[in-house]
Amino acid sequence: MDAADAVSKLIYEYAARIDAGDFDGVAQLFAHGTFLDFQGADAVRKCFERMVVRYDDGTPRTKHVTTNLIVDVDEARGTATAGSYFTVLQSVAGSPLQIVIAGRYADTFHRLDGEWWFDRRMVHSDLIGDLSRHLQVDPFAER
Repeated sequence: MDAADAVSKLIYEYAARIDAGDFDGVAQLFAHGTFLDFQGADAVRKCFERMVVRYDDGTPRTKHVTTNLIVDVDEARGTATAGSYFTVLQSVAGSPLQIVIAGRYADTFHRLDGEWWFDRRMVHSDLIGDLSRHLQVDPFAER
């Protein structure tokens, strides 16, 4: 697998793990990196456990759709950057299927011992809907 594919796989794996409610798995993607201001796997796992609602099936009942992915790799330095759009759909009892948030990811990556890792993920939320059934805390309350 070439570097651009490996980086793309990390981006898509992040979405799949969140939607599965696998916050340990999400955290492992950041074992050598930072999500927002949370550094390392333990801090990232705690962030997701505190922030995201999980339902009886263990999932947040979401689908994170990632599109418009652009990956740039610097093989010599073992680094990469990527930008993409995200749209989060959610379906919970008593509420219609809806888009709860959409925005952009700005990511950096690094290669460590031949394996690619997230270095940093920043989230830019452009369109914010009803997050009351998705998040336990409102990260936008101070805006």
